[in-house]
Amino acid sequence: MSGTTGGPVLEASGIGVRFGGIRALDGVGVTLRAGEVCGLIGPNGAGKTTFFDAVSGIRRPDEGRVLLDGEDITRRSPVWRARHGMRRTFQRQQLFGQLTVADNLLVAQEWRGGGGGLAADLLAAPTRRTYERRRRERASTMLRACGLDALAGEYAGALPVGQARMVELARAGVEGARVVLLDEPASGMTDGEICQLKSVIRHLSDQQGCAVLLVEHNVAFVMDLCSRIVVLDLGTVLAEGAPAAVRADPAVRDAYLGSAG
Repeated sequence: MSGTTGGPVLEASGIGVRFGGIRALDGVGVTLRAGEVCGLIGPNGAGKTTFFDAVSGIRRPDEGRVLLDGEDITRRSPVWRARHGMRRTFQRQQLFGQLTVADNLLVAQEWRGGGGGLAADLLAAPTRRTYERRRRERASTMLRACGLDALAGEYAGALPVGQARMVELARAGVEGARVVLLDEPASGMTDGEICQLKSVIRHLSDQQGCAVLLVEHNVAFVMDLCSRIVVLDLGTVLAEGAPAAVRADPAVRDAYLGSAG
């Protein structure tokens, strides 16, 4: 189980989101530190994905603010956040299906430019060759970490759900991730793939110092992997703490875990 190792990377405080007269989130706050893996759990309709939308910039919150490394990014776009180290996966796969697995990871690094622009590309300048080599090295390293070496040349759109989710995680972590938001990453995975998923998330947190926040209904997976768990219910924080404390909380058991918790 990963532990907290660094200072605050992500601070979301007082987040409120309304859909007409319905308050989907009411004063929700989560702080993540570098190297921490935190779980966000709760029943369907609790507001977990809405919180991800607010943090990642897809939906601007009606109240509250979001800080990344101490900078207020509440009004920043999702693209700006991604380019400054906030990455996200979704419940439904969002791969470039007509590209290979390796190319999905290469595309994720293209936003920095090619090292000299069009002229460097046409002339195969040393700066461009160096950039391209490093880009491919990063992709290869992440593919190995995710157990995807053998699939590097396969088209992403032909992969089964579990492997597709692993490619999404590899793409999110291939370069410069400070915070990774994972929305139901274990959904559709086999037991073996879930073990690999745990290994990759621990690699991101322990080796790269990345803060990871994950939404997941596989309670055993969350309890084993996360050092801290936040429980949402009806748009508010019901409980927060270490896995053992959350599991033993009567309110959490009544609202979500039940007798299986």
